[in-house]
Amino acid sequence: MHSNRTKAAIAACLYLCVGMAWAAPPCTPVVRDGWIRLMPGGMAMLAGFGHIDNPCGNAADIVSASSRAFADTSIHETRIEDGISRMRPVPDLHIEPKASAVLAPGGYHLMLMQPTATLKAGDRVTIDFSLRDGRSLSGTFELRPAAP
Repeated sequence: MHSNRTKAAIAACLYLCVGMAWAAPPCTPVVRDGWIRLMPGGMAMLAGFGHIDNPCGNAADIVSASSRAFADTSIHETRIEDGISRMRPVPDLHIEPKASAVLAPGGYHLMLMQPTATLKAGDRVTIDFSLRDGRSLSGTFELRPAAP
């Protein structure tokens, strides 16, 4: 038989363990390998690329992007339609559980309009992403010169 003191200690331990499990932050997607193609002549429109990994057990839907470094930031997709390359904004970027979204030239990418300051190769900017469930995540994107 257990004493009342032992039972109380076991109950307290269980209470703390359950409380800690509930207090754990929810799983959040992660931005990696972010980069922005810097065009010659200081263009007012740039494109951002990288990966967004969703290590979570539930799908994630990114519904918007923003950055203090740009007046407007949005997610676009380039598709070939009837032999013509067309670029369109997407309402959300769906990422399945345990999967990744690739932001790459010719596919999904970030459209970054009107930089708020002069940007040069090697600079890093933060881009914030909003998820449908109200959470957010941030990624660092390095500016790189366009290939010659």
